[in-house]
Amino acid sequence: MKHPSCHARRTPDKIAYVMAGSGETMTYAQLDARSNRGAQALRALGVGPGDHIALLMENRLEFIEIIWAAHRAGVIYTAVSRYLGPDEAGYIIRDCGAKVFIASDAYRDKGPDYLAQAGDARCLMVGAVAPGYASWDELTAAQPAEPVADEFAGMDMLYSSGTTGRPKGITKAFEANPIEWIHPMLSLLIEHHSQVDEASVYLSPAPLYHAAPLRFCLTMANLGATCVIMEKFDPEAYLAAVQKWSVTHSQLVPTMFVRMLKLPEEVRAAYDVSSIRMAIHAAAPCPREIKQRMIDWWGPVLLEYYAGTEANGGTVATAEQWLENPGTVGATITGRIFIADPDGNELPAGEIGDVYFDTGIDFEYFGDPEKSKKAFLRPGCGTLGDVGYVNERGFLFLTDRAAYTIISGGVNIYPQEAEDLLVCHPEVADCAVFGVPDEEMGEAVKAVVQLSDASAASDDKAAELIGWLRERLSHIKAPRSIDFREDLPRTATGKLMKRLLKDEYWAEARKKQGVNA
Repeated sequence: MKHPSCHARRTPDKIAYVMAGSGETMTYAQLDARSNRGAQALRALGVGPGDHIALLMENRLEFIEIIWAAHRAGVIYTAVSRYLGPDEAGYIIRDCGAKVFIASDAYRDKGPDYLAQAGDARCLMVGAVAPGYASWDELTAAQPAEPVADEFAGMDMLYSSGTTGRPKGITKAFEANPIEWIHPMLSLLIEHHSQVDEASVYLSPAPLYHAAPLRFCLTMANLGATCVIMEKFDPEAYLAAVQKWSVTHSQLVPTMFVRMLKLPEEVRAAYDVSSIRMAIHAAAPCPREIKQRMIDWWGPVLLEYYAGTEANGGTVATAEQWLENPGTVGATITGRIFIADPDGNELPAGEIGDVYFDTGIDFEYFGDPEKSKKAFLRPGCGTLGDVGYVNERGFLFLTDRAAYTIISGGVNIYPQEAEDLLVCHPEVADCAVFGVPDEEMGEAVKAVVQLSDASAASDDKAAELIGWLRERLSHIKAPRSIDFREDLPRTATGKLMKRLLKDEYWAEARKKQGVNA
């Protein structure tokens, strides 16, 4: 059986989870006992199979304990972004129908504000308890360390990051699966492509509330590996953790690669990363130059995948496959890829269109039937909202999100290409490229750039960067103008919240139009 309780019987003293910064550890025996007590506590709170809970906390061992408790009790759990304020978090807590809301004492000072937004949910807190909350620690300590009588596998209902609108819960029908159930997409990816076993050491650098880090950390314990969790990502601290724990596997996002590559050469060379057998990456297409430089540094250990929280399909590309098909996000591992034109007709290889997974797998955006409907051409054929094409060999290439396609003079421009080049410039720390209103062309290509040295921002520097891009890119795809910012809005998982920037520029344009009118 592939479940932490099995490993607790076989190797009780083996470390299941360890925090990279504090060094705090949890063995498989401790995980088994604490998750059982947590499951018993949920039953004591009246939470049964198929009911919902929500939790809000930073990366810490209690986060993992509570998730495993939900998994042993057949409970649907929603991990709320730790960066959301009371109003935003409250919306998710109420929207998912949580019967119980559990926060950590990191939110104790604002505990009453979260409490006021939690609706009908019973509110508990880990650690020092804020007024109005019950103690999760005291409740679980009073429970037996035995499995609940009605054990079923729980499941997540996680929310979109809100990069293109208000977050929506992504859900599927609850199934009373046995507790050793493993997410099928993760099973395909980890068991069949990543060669994870009980000797593996996995390093998780991202916030646990996000789908991929959370699901990877759970699956690693299913398979008996040791999981090292970073409290927060720092490029040099990441390399130090790889060396200290002889890390064999990790899951990252391209912005983490960029930050590590921008470390001084002597810093990167100071750490031994030869233990890494597989560096899995996703969340956004990786710029070709960045990925090539990572392969040159770490070797052919990068495994790229493309999927979403919706889990309706996915692609995988090994380093060798990527080198043969530079820029690909992989070939399908479930069903087939369907590239559609605006009328829903399938396009041939090489032609750009909306990317659908024709897998027979359905999902829905909780409480938003219209958005759910728009995600499907037909039942079982759904999209994550990306645009791309498939080559003759069946490998998928993403050009951008459909929402960010720029139509300038009747020509479709995909800004991801300019972004991928611009972020590789030695003076650029981060960038965003999107369309802004233009009286003549309809839309014009705009770039917003964060320089490594903010004091270097100037009109001359903008012209220099535009010229640098035009040497490498068609002039129509290059930005016509560049603005500078001290930082760009990204989620904690590295996703660029380009919507916030684009909305700002479009709102300003509408304001000017109103004044001129």
